[in-house]
Amino acid sequence: MAVETPTREDFEALLQESFKGNDLAEGYVAKGTVTAIEKDMAIVDVGLKVEGRVPLKEFGAKAKDGTLNVGDEVEVYVERVENALGEAVLSRDKARREESWVRLEEKFNNSERVEGQIFNQVKGGFTVDLDGAVAFLPRSQVDIRPIRDVTPLMHNPQPFEILKMDKRRGNIVVSRRTVLEESRAEQRSEIVQNLEEGQVVEGVVKNITDYGAFVDLGGIDGLLHVTDMAWRRVNHPTEILSIGQTVKVQIIRINQESHRISLGMKQLEADPWEGIGAKYPVGKKIPGRVTNITDYGAFVELEPGIEGLIHVSEMSWTKKNVHPGKILSTSQEVEVVILEVDPVKRRISLGLKQTLENPWEVFSQTHPSGTEVEGEVKNKTEFGLFIGLDGDVDGMVHLSDLDWNRPGEQVIEEFNKGDVVRAVVLDTDVDKERISLGIKQLGADAVGDAATSGELRKNAIVSVEVTGVTDGGLEVKLVDHPEVTSFIRRSDLSRDRDEQRPERFSVGQTLDARVTNFSKRDRRVTLSIRALQIAEEKEAVAQYGSSDSGASLGDILGAALKKQEEE
Repeated sequence: MAVETPTREDFEALLQESFKGNDLAEGYVAKGTVTAIEKDMAIVDVGLKVEGRVPLKEFGAKAKDGTLNVGDEVEVYVERVENALGEAVLSRDKARREESWVRLEEKFNNSERVEGQIFNQVKGGFTVDLDGAVAFLPRSQVDIRPIRDVTPLMHNPQPFEILKMDKRRGNIVVSRRTVLEESRAEQRSEIVQNLEEGQVVEGVVKNITDYGAFVDLGGIDGLLHVTDMAWRRVNHPTEILSIGQTVKVQIIRINQESHRISLGMKQLEADPWEGIGAKYPVGKKIPGRVTNITDYGAFVELEPGIEGLIHVSEMSWTKKNVHPGKILSTSQEVEVVILEVDPVKRRISLGLKQTLENPWEVFSQTHPSGTEVEGEVKNKTEFGLFIGLDGDVDGMVHLSDLDWNRPGEQVIEEFNKGDVVRAVVLDTDVDKERISLGIKQLGADAVGDAATSGELRKNAIVSVEVTGVTDGGLEVKLVDHPEVTSFIRRSDLSRDRDEQRPERFSVGQTLDARVTNFSKRDRRVTLSIRALQIAEEKEAVAQYGSSDSGASLGDILGAALKKQEEE
């Protein structure tokens, strides 16, 4: 019987038949058996028509210690069913990664920690081996605090938390910091539960800052603020503490939510402010040391833990608006006077100037009112002159006290800063620290004297000398008081309008006039010849009869003049 020769189609059908029941395909993990070990390669049969080769190094520790044997069952990743050499392309590493991805995704979904090893440094962080899968560890996620050297952490198994996974891109991001923070929080919570406010404990100074020190209480840090280190002023914590120093502290406050602990050292010592009022009564003079200088004053230590403030206004009797640093210096030993003590607010007000004589009181005693003084013009203002006097005090000459007769605004222009002038003390107010001076009081007050004597009373008759003739009237001065001047208006030169001509008078001529007004405030005298004539006429009429009797005014005045001549 003849056997038919198989065709090409028959051969293809037989090949496809041989693959039936085999579900293996490329891109999957399959179980295989090690059939041989040749040098650095393992021959693995995964049930295909051909076997594949897998480098021994991909089997990790089993290959290194020789525990991988022929007949062992292993899982490999089938990359290709057959390559150009007729072998299956297998990978143990990819199989491990596939296995790892499955386990990691499960733990990521359950928020579980994973174990891995940091094995390399890359830009922005490090790479971590998660049992075959490679993850990225950002530098910020390595530790709670930034660390410079990561070498001690390399190649050591440790827990991580997966922050993000993207299988399509093959990205895994992990964090070691999150694990440390959770562990630390659990540890802090446990330690805080065993601590109480007011408890005295020992700790080690871990870190020092400008505002205080952090003390390790055995797994949790507490803040020892600089103001709670000692009752005295501490400018910087390094004055009394150093890193690594063991200190005894008292727990002041515990925040159960944030686990923040406030510590204190001064609370372990007696409070120096107890009974402070009896120890430092108001008015007591005591020594001290300047510890700090500010824009508003200087702090003086009276004893350890007790400081008082000398306000800038209590530093000098005479130096006003001067920075305290120009009067005192840090560490200077001074003597001060207690001005006020407030135990509740823990404040003591001190005075420096009170240790010296009040120069205003001294001046008041040595220079009573009316005393003549001499000093230098320190300043010119719109309201007067300031004169430097003995005792480093200043006196003021008001505009109104510069001259008896001229306006102060005019007279002050004659003075310059630096001029040495004489003046009279008018008044000294010690409480307000004011000294009133007068320059015009050095000379006689002609107007005042005349007013006091009654010569300038209203309706008085005075003799004047013409000093000037103008179209509007006459400029005159009193014969008995030449310092007193006045101006007689044209209308007041005569009762008769025809005689009201200024040109009929001459300079140097002496006249009588009547005072019609005198103002003490303005120091002005108003004179009138016309008023004097009217008054004389009325007096003559009253004495010799009314002009209605038939006698003329000339007859009446003539009779009056004749009588005066006879008398």
